[in-house]
Amino acid sequence: MTKKTHAGSNPVLELKNIHKAFGGIVAIDDFSLDLHAGEIVALVGDNGAGKSTLIKIISGVHAPTAGSITLDGQAVSFSDASKARSSGIEVVYQDLALADQQSVYMNMFLGREKLKAFGMLDRRSMIEETQQLVDELDVRIPSAGAIIRDLSGGQRQGVAIARATHWAKKLILLDEPTAALGVAETAKVEKNVHALKERNLAILIISHSLDQVFRLSDRICVLRRGQQIGVRETAKTDKNEIVSMITGVH
Repeated sequence: MTKKTHAGSNPVLELKNIHKAFGGIVAIDDFSLDLHAGEIVALVGDNGAGKSTLIKIISGVHAPTAGSITLDGQAVSFSDASKARSSGIEVVYQDLALADQQSVYMNMFLGREKLKAFGMLDRRSMIEETQQLVDELDVRIPSAGAIIRDLSGGQRQGVAIARATHWAKKLILLDEPTAALGVAETAKVEKNVHALKERNLAILIISHSLDQVFRLSDRICVLRRGQQIGVRETAKTDKNEIVSMITGVH
């Protein structure tokens, strides 16, 4: 596949000198990164490096203590996660944030339900749209009406990614999307992530699996104890270099 070049194209997301402290504890110190459309950037580092904090800053869960966030060239500041979502940013968390007792289609439209006249739910339209999307992404579930708790881990993850795909206009953040999955289901999710790239979305993925990082990403950004150690083009680095950046051991 031809690698897109980003010279001259404006980044979808630009983080500049992001700093985040909780009380006296510095979680992120002076972090800068840009993300382009049709690009996958992997965020790697040991537990406690600050990866999830960064995802929460981009998605509006936490406000940065200092620094700036630019989306499509416009400075933004999200007071909460719904503001980030309405700006076209979607997150797929490891714990998925799906409603177990609800159907797939109700999860797809959770908090954004389609209504008919008199405030009635437009179930048919939601089912059709959901079915079309899961078919498109090849998420193999019994039907759009299937209940989430009856699905396998990989099917649930597929639904979470399909939902993010449906609503994301600019950027998808994936926080350890395959941590709890087996080999076959992981491969399926990775295929879905590639499909997101083909849709020209910008993608930031946190993964503890360096194999996965090298399979999926265009660039790798390394964090260590809240510090940004560096960014490497995936094609121009190797696991040894990334491991030494993560651990600080050369």
